Amino acid sequence: MKRVSQVTVRRRLVAVFLFALIFFFIMCIRLGYVQFIMGEEITEKAEELWSRDIPLKPERGEILDRNGEVLAGNVSAPSVAVVPRQIQNPQDTAEKLADVLNMDVKDAYEYVTKNVSVEVIHPEGRKISEEQAIKLQELNLEGVYIAEDSKRYYPHGKYLSHVLGFTGIDSQGLAGIELYYDNKLNGKEGSLSFFSDNKGHKLKDIAENYNEPEDGLDLKLTINEKIQTIIDRELDLAESKYNPDGAWAIAMDPDTGEILAMDSRPDFHPANYKEVDPEIYNRNLPIWSTYEPGSTFKIITLASALEEGLVDLQNDHFNDTGSIEVSGAKIRCWQDGGHGNQTYLEVVQNSCNPGFVSMGEKVGKEKLFSYIDDFGFGKKTGIDLQGEGSGILFDEENVGPVELATTSFGQGVSVTPIQQVAAVSAAVNGGYLYKPFLAKEWLDPITGEVVEKTEPVLKDQVISNETSKEIRSTLESVVAKGTGRGAYVDGYRVGGKTGTAQKVGEDGNYLSDNHIVSFIGFAPADDPEIVVYVAIDNPKNTVQFGGVVTAPIVGTIIEDSLRAMDAEERTEGLEKEYKWPEQPKVKVPDLVGLSKKDLQEYLVNLSVESEGEGNTIIKQSPEAGKMVEQGSTIRIFLGDEGSTEKEE
Repeated sequence: MKRVSQVTVRRRLVAVFLFALIFFFIMCIRLGYVQFIMGEEITEKAEELWSRDIPLKPERGEILDRNGEVLAGNVSAPSVAVVPRQIQNPQDTAEKLADVLNMDVKDAYEYVTKNVSVEVIHPEGRKISEEQAIKLQELNLEGVYIAEDSKRYYPHGKYLSHVLGFTGIDSQGLAGIELYYDNKLNGKEGSLSFFSDNKGHKLKDIAENYNEPEDGLDLKLTINEKIQTIIDRELDLAESKYNPDGAWAIAMDPDTGEILAMDSRPDFHPANYKEVDPEIYNRNLPIWSTYEPGSTFKIITLASALEEGLVDLQNDHFNDTGSIEVSGAKIRCWQDGGHGNQTYLEVVQNSCNPGFVSMGEKVGKEKLFSYIDDFGFGKKTGIDLQGEGSGILFDEENVGPVELATTSFGQGVSVTPIQQVAAVSAAVNGGYLYKPFLAKEWLDPITGEVVEKTEPVLKDQVISNETSKEIRSTLESVVAKGTGRGAYVDGYRVGGKTGTAQKVGEDGNYLSDNHIVSFIGFAPADDPEIVVYVAIDNPKNTVQFGGVVTAPIVGTIIEDSLRAMDAEERTEGLEKEYKWPEQPKVKVPDLVGLSKKDLQEYLVNLSVESEGEGNTIIKQSPEAGKMVEQGSTIRIFLGDEGSTEKEE
């Protein structure tokens, strides 16, 4: 038997030692890598196996008007989540849950016995009341958790419903501003995490982790709550008076594109949208509705002719015989027999169709359609709302003399209300076409600081300042002397244009006695601060003319809005021309300090109601100098001589 030499043994021992040393070194490196390099990743994976997360919804950002009034807020509405493996007595837990949540015991039992880590009870356990949440907390049910949540609250009810839109059960935006800016309003979800063993039992020795949700940003709109309230009031009155198929209105700042108010009828309550026909809440008429504009579109023809220097409104004349023939087609004026010989200024004041046909012919097809495109028709304005329409125009290559003629007075083309407001704003603000918008500022929900601000977007200057000035003056004369007299406001200079558009039936023919009547106005006429558009679809029991139905509505909106905006009154505007059966307004005399017997000579066209005792008038309403309708009632307050109170 061979003897192993001592040297060989020593070599083998050294080899084994070296191998062990290398192995130990490798293990140290590996352990160090696992500990220091992979440690965080492995810990996270372990925590994923042990932890159970209950989602915590963020608070959705509030929507405010330009002055900070809350239009869409939040109220607490917790949700219920269950961890089935932690529930020791499923039947008892199910019965108690069913009692509080008003659900079937069988359904509750299915939730508490599901083979899942965490389950939110839906829909009975979503957005529950504070009373229900308190009852569940008092029951202290093992494996049942109350997760903080909230639901949308609209403090003004139906107010601004189509613009604001609404949210779903998961607080996701489904329509309007809520949908368009859902990502910014919604925030980021948080969670409440606890640790459990392999059987799902909670490990009580390990603390829960609370990952705070990140609330959404608050949104301040361009909406002026006072003007919006005025428009709402007038639309409600119009709906009650005329029983129309629909009604809509827009108010915009012509110098920025900021939407000051917007609404339509029929409307709905955003919190109860499921209770109304989807056709109501899916159609924001001011941006969606597409129809022939009628005479309000004549402003674009006017702007084109003036910018090209083709018409002198004061000196050029047009003889209106009641119709004009274009390529064998007879186009009639709205007034039987026509307006006779008139200046082109009177053509605008009288909204004379044949006169505008001749104006369009002077401009020509290429130029007119170029201006129509420049003013933004045939494409979306880009307003920050879903569902905007783009309108329909003739293809220029298909435009013949008749199409050119009808386009000149707003027939045969289809546009949206928001396009008209943006275009007319450009026509009267110096020629600057702005992109309409609603989102004014984004605010930090904690500090209230502005984190993002929307700047006005100027698209183009479409006409010169000189042309715009002449348009303002011309449209002011329409309100003082023409078809828009119903919009005249004492103390303010108002300009505007009527519109009476025929509607097309399913057979492609125009309907009879079924029009969309509208009026677009602006004020003050020398330096516009507001543009207002109102349209009423098929008003009943009235003459369907824009000057009769919508001009007075716009006049009222403009008057009340200017006062709400603290706009200065104007005294240098055009005086209104009254036509039968209109009656001029009368100025309220100063009665304070007079005796009762002196009244007769002052109140020829007014009536009086008196209050108080005594022989001397100490106060009056309306105040002296105010213009009122003939026959209006003046209230006087009587007292002793020497106690008079002059109105400030």
